[in-house]
Amino acid sequence: MKYLLKNASIINEGQTNVRDVLIDQEYIVKIDQDISDDQATVINLEGKYLVPGSIDDQVHFREPGLTHKANIATESRAAVAGGITSFMEMPNTVPNALTQDLLQDKYDIAAKDSIANYSFFMGASNDNIEEVLKTDPKQICGVKVFMGSSTGNMLVDEPTTLNKIFSEVPMLIATHCEDESTVRKNMELYRKKYGEDVPIKCHPEIRSEEACYLSSSLAVNLAKKHNARLHVLHISTAKELDLFENKTPLEKKRITAEACIHHLWFSEEDYVKKGTHIKWNPAVKKSTDRSAIWEAVLDNRIDVIATDHAPHTLEEKDQSYFKAPSGGPLVQHALIALFEKARQGVISKERVIEKTAHAPAKLFGVEKRGFIREGFFADLVVIDPTRETHVNKEQLLYKCGWSPFEGTSFSHSIATTFVNGKIVFDNGVIQEKGSGQRLTFNRFD
Repeated sequence: MKYLLKNASIINEGQTNVRDVLIDQEYIVKIDQDISDDQATVINLEGKYLVPGSIDDQVHFREPGLTHKANIATESRAAVAGGITSFMEMPNTVPNALTQDLLQDKYDIAAKDSIANYSFFMGASNDNIEEVLKTDPKQICGVKVFMGSSTGNMLVDEPTTLNKIFSEVPMLIATHCEDESTVRKNMELYRKKYGEDVPIKCHPEIRSEEACYLSSSLAVNLAKKHNARLHVLHISTAKELDLFENKTPLEKKRITAEACIHHLWFSEEDYVKKGTHIKWNPAVKKSTDRSAIWEAVLDNRIDVIATDHAPHTLEEKDQSYFKAPSGGPLVQHALIALFEKARQGVISKERVIEKTAHAPAKLFGVEKRGFIREGFFADLVVIDPTRETHVNKEQLLYKCGWSPFEGTSFSHSIATTFVNGKIVFDNGVIQEKGSGQRLTFNRFD
C-alpha cells in the first residue's frame, strides 16, 4: 500500500509538470522531483499522464430494482476502467430513493459492492418534502428534482412543491429540466403524424429546445427568487446557455450547470447511424447546439462535464421510438473521449481535468478529492497517450454489454486507476481490492 510513481507528467490545476508522487496507504504524502523511498513499490510513468480521478456527478447504476440493466458492482468497475474514481448516483431506481431509509439502502449496497467512491442523491417528489429536509448535507451530494418526465413518483411539477423545495432545502438542488406539458404535446403531434413508428430523428423535436428552456429558466428563476443552490444537469441547447454566467468564481456560484459527454460528442446527424442507441433525455440536438455547449464549457458558463451514464439492455433499446427507453452507458470511455477532443484541439488536457475532477470537487465541496495534492486521497489515473483504445463488445465491462462508442478508436488509453491508494484497474484488468469510500462534503452555502 505504498507506491512511488516516478517521472509522471502530472496534469493538475492548470499545469502539466513532470514530478514524482509518493502514496502511503490511502493518501498522497509527497509530490516532488527525485523522491526516493526504500519501502515503496516503484512504478515508472515516464511518457504517461497522471491525473486526478474523475468525479462523475450524474450516473444511473440501476440498483435496486433495475438490475437486469446494471448494478453498482458492474458499473463501478466500468467506471474505474474509464478513470472515474468517484460517482454520484441518481434516485430513480426501484423503489425511488424518496425516504431516508431507502436512500440508506443504496449506501449499504455500495459499501459492499462499489469499487469506486460513491454518493447518492436524495430524491424529491410532489409529496416528500419532509423526508427531503432530513437530508444531511455533509453526507449526501444533493437533492435531485425531475422537472420533466421520469420514472415512478419522481416528476415534480406542482408549483407549491417546487417553491417549497427551492425555499427550504439548504443543500444543492440538481435538476433535470424538460417541460412535461410541452413534451406531451409534441408527442401527440408526432403520434398523429406517424402513428407508433415515429422516426428517431424526431426525438430532438419532441423533447425540444422549447421544452428544455421553459423548464431550466423556471429552475433558474426559482433559485434566484429563493437564493437556492441550483445545479442544472445535462444542458442540451444553445438557448439555455444565456441562463448561466461565468464571472463568479465557481466556489461562490449559486447557480451552476453541467454538460454531458453525449451532447459534446454526438449531434442529430448521428441518429441515421446510431438510431435509438443515442436516444437520451434531454435529446442530442443540432450540431450548432453542440458547438455552443463546447463554447460554454470553455468560457465557464458550464462548470462540469459528466456522463449521465444510464444503461438499458440492447433488447430494450432496439425497439420502436416510443418503446425504446432513453439513456446509454458511457462511464468506461468518457475520459478518453475528452482526451480525444484535446488531441483534436477542441479543449486542452488541463481543461479536461478541470471539468471532470477539479470543478466537481469544488462545486459539491467534495472533501480531499479531485486534485493531486499532498494530504488528499490517492484517487489517481494513469493515461497512456501512446496506446490506442478500440471500443468493442469484448472490452466492455457494462452489464448491458454495449456502448454507443462501439467501433470508435481513441488515441489514448487508461493504463492504471488508483482508488484510495489501491490499484483497482491495471493493464485492462480489474484488481479486486475491496470497496471504495463514501464521499463527504464541506460546501454548505
